Amino acid sequence: MHDALHDGRRFRTLNVIDDGNRQVLGIEIATSIPSNRAIRVMNQLIELHGKPEALRLDNGSEPTSHAFIDWAAERGIALRFIAPGKPNQSAYIERFNKTYRDEVLSAYLFETIEQLQEITDHWLIEYNELRPHGSLGWVPPLTYMPRGNRAGESTINL
Repeated sequence: MHDALHDGRRFRTLNVIDDGNRQVLGIEIATSIPSNRAIRVMNQLIELHGKPEALRLDNGSEPTSHAFIDWAAERGIALRFIAPGKPNQSAYIERFNKTYRDEVLSAYLFETIEQLQEITDHWLIEYNELRPHGSLGWVPPLTYMPRGNRAGESTINL
């Protein structure tokens, strides 16, 4: 996603969501997120949560870079790209992005990226641990399926 701070400086977000329980594993926020930064974020998330079988991605420049594709191949992580112009292939991601935009990005005027990151981090605790999700039987993601209790294939959405 992308937006701007109060003073007009642009920023981007890298939203990482688990397919299995809809937990948001992280949102990286910066003025730009080149492939090397996306790789660093993914390495950190793998250290915390384990390696996914696959990543579902849009066709943006970061996940289609040679560095990112090579990184995934070296780790045996399949890359599953959604077709251009087919947001319905990741409908719940689009829904999450709308919720994040409505409840965080559009709800405040941010002076700094650090301020935005702090508010985002607090919002993620509510989203993952407290907010009931209709698609999960009206329980929060971490109640529905804690990451330690997973079976089978895991896919992460970028």
